[in-house]
Amino acid sequence: MTEGILAQLSKASAAEEFFTLLGVDYDPGIVNVARLHILRRMGQYLAGEDFTGATDEVVTERCRAVLNRAYSDFVASSPIDQRVFKVLKDAVAPQQKPGPTLVQIGTLK
Repeated sequence: MTEGILAQLSKASAAEEFFTLLGVDYDPGIVNVARLHILRRMGQYLAGEDFTGATDEVVTERCRAVLNRAYSDFVASSPIDQRVFKVLKDAVAPQQKPGPTLVQIGTLK
């Protein structure tokens, strides 16, 4: 018996392997710039999926659709625009204004 698609994907070590396993066409230039972002977004989308009782063919098709969706996000815009990772989200988060500095009266001379 062959391994299911989820087992194969869990062994993949490069973004290109995900695209190959799922039969999704891609532009290497886009993948070279956004590989981690695409895979992270794919993981976010897959987190909302429930594969309970689904056949491997159904799981493969849903994974293919999710990878296509994640890849399309980065064809249309950049990793900076998408802000998948926390460090990029924090970079544009509104900064809290520091409150007034409190000095205890006893420390003043």
